[in-house]
Amino acid sequence: MLNMAPDSTLDLVFAALSDRTRRAILERLTQGSATVTELAAPFDMSLPAISKHLQILEKAELIARTKQGRVHHLRLAPNRLHEVSGWLDHYRRFWEQHLDSLADYLETTDDQSTP
Repeated sequence: MLNMAPDSTLDLVFAALSDRTRRAILERLTQGSATVTELAAPFDMSLPAISKHLQILEKAELIARTKQGRVHHLRLAPNRLHEVSGWLDHYRRFWEQHLDSLADYLETTDDQSTP
């Protein structure tokens, strides 16, 4: 059996990654933790709208939140991305094997057709 994330985990992660704002937030968090206000700064949207994006990322377990007083700090939580990467690797290997087989077949047919 493959060591892959369950379908429900994949669904949550891919749904979270389907939005460019959420991908941009994740990209920003690769530089280190940030507050909600810092994450919202580059976007032309309200704090409640950013908070909804953050909730989706949290539900997918792509980010983690800590609270110091009234300030919420968020950081990247990469474990789910590693699980999804494993799922993608399975299909990457599948296609690489099939493309290698096709290349081998094309080489043998090319060799047979030249006099």
